[in-house]
Amino acid sequence: MTDPDPVLVWFRQDLRMADQPALAAAAKAGPVVAVYVLDDAAPGRWAIGGAQRWWLHHSLEALAADLKAHGVPLVLKRGDAATEVATLAKAVGAGAVHAVHHYEPWWKAAEDALGKVVDLHLHDGMLLDDPDRVRTGSGGRYRMFTAFWKALRERMPPPAPKAVPHVLTGPGGEIASDRLADWTLLPVTPDWSTAFGDWTPGEAGAQATLEAFVEKIAAYDHDRNFPSVEGSSRLSPHLHHGEISPAAVWHAVAEAKGDAEPFLREVGWRDFTSNIIDILPDYAEKNGRESYDRMPWRTGAAADADFDAWTKGRTGYPIVDAGMRQLWATGWMHNRVRMIAASFVIKHLLIDWRRGEAWYWDCLVDADYGNNSVNWQWVAGTGIDSNPFGRMMAPLTQSPKFDAADYIRTWVPELADVRGDAIHDPEEAGCRPAAYPKKIIGHREARARALEAGKRV
Repeated sequence: MTDPDPVLVWFRQDLRMADQPALAAAAKAGPVVAVYVLDDAAPGRWAIGGAQRWWLHHSLEALAADLKAHGVPLVLKRGDAATEVATLAKAVGAGAVHAVHHYEPWWKAAEDALGKVVDLHLHDGMLLDDPDRVRTGSGGRYRMFTAFWKALRERMPPPAPKAVPHVLTGPGGEIASDRLADWTLLPVTPDWSTAFGDWTPGEAGAQATLEAFVEKIAAYDHDRNFPSVEGSSRLSPHLHHGEISPAAVWHAVAEAKGDAEPFLREVGWRDFTSNIIDILPDYAEKNGRESYDRMPWRTGAAADADFDAWTKGRTGYPIVDAGMRQLWATGWMHNRVRMIAASFVIKHLLIDWRRGEAWYWDCLVDADYGNNSVNWQWVAGTGIDSNPFGRMMAPLTQSPKFDAADYIRTWVPELADVRGDAIHDPEEAGCRPAAYPKKIIGHREARARALEAGKRV
């Protein structure tokens, strides 16, 4: 009897061994070779940003070590993903390639191209369910979250997560591979990642984060809204990079003590945003409502200066500035503050939502094509399921409402000595430190300008 041919597992945003259906299927078929291809060309302007590259470096390190413990090599290649995977499959004599299906348009195109030249097997595993199976009564696709969530919820729970395959071996011998260090994914000059140390990329880090969150799920629905309280799960980058499956998260949270529904709904939001980009692959660049193509967004030197102040956390609005500085320092921002900061650049500054979207994409460790585009269009009012454009998130109201004082003092040190409610608007309180900027525009002035612009739509 001849030995079985090697089987290739193509990893992308599914960097785990447990509950990894492509790896499980390959392990049953023969000795496994794992491959990750860094493809910056296929996504075009949506090639992964700087913060994601930092995370990817450490996640690949962790995955390579985990696979090596089972004798499975992680081969690294750079270039066109379909070409590199097909070339490697031929070089090692792989009889088949297994991969988890992705929904970003460039990955779907790569899957189509690869499937024409190799025996490609695609598996579910990125989401709770394939959104193409979550259909309306008439067989159509959902475009509104509430209806989508109701239909998805009726299909839950997802199958129980599966452990790492019991029998998992590599083919033996050396296989040519790039060196991870040669990809220069980590920042050097300057090293802006010095405050990223609170993150632990990799499957073990994801599991530890989940276990810590399960202990506080009962307080989630309240605490998640308060920036000064660490009430979020912090699972988003682990889920984005696929270091833990959404099914594993679902079951752990659903079995915890406390009301899990608010968080499970957020996990379902990931499915919904993937559903939207599956239907509308250019959603990150095209208004969901065509009427907003007439919006007179500000451009030119003044708008550029305002945008620059926003990115640096120098707008004169403390909660906005705290969020933007947290983003730059840690690669992450509290969810409520993400919305406040996004609303500010869109409606207070009247700058095209796509500019803000691109900034988040480069700075967030959890930047996700579906989530990023749908969330920005929701805030902008341009999306097919979105907040009305005229509804502005007032930062000077949101800040005291959600008790952001300690959050502001943490991230805006110029305001650390401002006491009481003055922290939310030190300029109005008459105690703005000289080192902290004046508001770049007043709230009433910004609102009037935004509403006037909205009339064009």
